[in-house]
Amino acid sequence: MTSSNRNLRDEIREYWSDRAATFDEEPGHRIDDGAEMAAWESLFRRHLGDGDGRALLDLASGTGEIARLCQRLGFTVTGLDWAEPMLERARAKLPDVPFIQADAERTTLPPASMDVIVTRHLVWTLVDPAAAFDEWFRVLRPGGALLIVDGDFVSRGWIYRMLARLMTPKPQSATPTANSLRHRDILSRVHFSEGARVDYVVPMLKAAGFDPIVSDTRLTPIHRAQAAQLGWRKSRLRRSEHRYVICATKPGPC
Repeated sequence: MTSSNRNLRDEIREYWSDRAATFDEEPGHRIDDGAEMAAWESLFRRHLGDGDGRALLDLASGTGEIARLCQRLGFTVTGLDWAEPMLERARAKLPDVPFIQADAERTTLPPASMDVIVTRHLVWTLVDPAAAFDEWFRVLRPGGALLIVDGDFVSRGWIYRMLARLMTPKPQSATPTANSLRHRDILSRVHFSEGARVDYVVPMLKAAGFDPIVSDTRLTPIHRAQAAQLGWRKSRLRRSEHRYVICATKPGPC
């Protein structure tokens, strides 16, 4: 079992390394300045407040978009990602932010070293989320906050399926690309292969020791701001997906 997990983690690192060159070009990855950045800032302030110099760890930081957002909010940011090509782009974008290459499930960071941990679209890809949540709990200081932005990108509700049938799809090859097949194969083997729904994630965070835990699905301002780059079809489909934010606190004095 250990060998299998190690191999899967290597595949995940290699997959995202290969995606790094074009990652920011794909809608929904880069945060456009203006309305979209303002919507993200509002969401983060709602749960975390202003940074005030607090130490923040951006897990699976990719090309540094969430790190850029958090730096704007006044946090002292450290980024961490498993894929070195992603980190190369993040360092070029934010030369004053330290970026570390490590597995988000095994950060190697000292205990109680961060005030805040944030992740965007990481949890649904975790190999061992229980171990990851234990690790993030360890790294947070007492009173620290974990902010998860994620969703169920696997299972499709009836609204999504109805919209998909009603909308004329864009022309595309009948044969899946090698990249999409590779992605599909990896996701069939992660823990949340059937979808990381909020009611699955919250009990695991509770088991790791987080309390209180607050979930939030008020993402409409972000989706509205992303509509121009996503296009009307993908924008409507995205709004029908099960997307959420979870803010979990490590008990103890702030």
